[in-house]
This record gives sequence, C-alpha cells and structure tokens, in this order.
Amino acid sequence: MKVIAFKRELQGSGASRRLRNSGQTPGIVYGGSEGPVLVSLDHNALYHALKKEVFHSSILELEIDGVSQQVLLRDFQVHAYKQLVLHADFQRVDAKQAVHVKVALHFENADVSPAVKLHGATISHVANEIEVSCLPGKLPEFISVDLSNIDVGHSLHASDLVLPEGVTVVAHGADLTIATASVPAGHVAAEAEAAAEADKK
Repeated sequence: MKVIAFKRELQGSGASRRLRNSGQTPGIVYGGSEGPVLVSLDHNALYHALKKEVFHSSILELEIDGVSQQVLLRDFQVHAYKQLVLHADFQRVDAKQAVHVKVALHFENADVSPAVKLHGATISHVANEIEVSCLPGKLPEFISVDLSNIDVGHSLHASDLVLPEGVTVVAHGADLTIATASVPAGHVAAEAEAAAEADKK
C-alpha cells in the first residue's frame, strides 16, 4: 500500500493543531540509518486506511516529497470521541533485517470442529493477533487458524499454528493461548436434566 506524506518543519501542539484544522495529520518517520523526519499526511486518506486490516500488518510504501521508502505503521493515536486521527508513527524497514510485527488471526472451520458439531460448544477467540518475526518480504497479511480439530475442554496455542515459511512467533516466554472450546453453562445443565429424565424412565 502506498502512503503520501510531506515534510513539516514546525512542531509543537500549536503547529499540530493548525495542521489538524487544515485536514492534515502530523506524523513521524524514524529508524534505519537516517534521523527522524516529521511529516504530515492527508487525514481522510489515513483515517480510511487505518480501517483496513492490511494497513496495520504490511510493509507500506511511504512517499515523502516524491521519494519513496519502505515503512511499517508502528503506532497511531485517535481522539477519544471524535473521528480524528491525532498522530501516526512509521518505522523504516531494511529488506535484510527481520521485523517484529503484530499480525491478525483469521479463524476458520469452527463449524466443523468436534466441539461445535458434536457438543454445541462455544469457541472463544482468546487472541485476535499475534506478534511474529520475519524479513519484511515474508510478512503475511494475516495468519489462518484452523479450528477443525478442536474439541471441548481443549485449547489451541501459538505452537499449534501453521506459519508461512520464514515466519516465527515471538513467544515472550509463554505459549500463547489462541482459542478455547467450552460448552455454555445453560447447555450443560439442560443436558444433565435430560440425562436425569432418561434415567427415571
């Protein structure tokens, strides 16, 4: 995805407020061998881009005054109640250096799992994204989570994920739980009641 930005010289809250009033969002680009560069971006274009999942987990082509470079969106701030992006941070990436990025999880095949099909269980998504490490060119848009084999009382962990080639999970010392399957309490009670009635007969 391509992002257009312009260098800005002025900084401080007053300058940022004037930028926002003119339909621009202040931002910064940092990392790599160059120093940080203050930029401004078109607010509406950025606001709509932030709604797309791919914008958060892709290498972006950032063009500043006609010169392109590869970056990752690292952070952004939005107004507490207005539809307003206050600031965006981008980090330059090197094609030869691994990056750590949070990537969205897409859950699939829950309806054919033993938990749902045989036991009417509910599958809870404990994590909706996961941090991975890979070279920029290997960065996946999302990671698929196959739930077809999950059964009641079982959980799916980060170590169970099938990852694209060259991609590893950043574990932080724990095997992150991704999803769990459990039967709703009311459903258990109803089943027990039905079993008790059957015993009476």
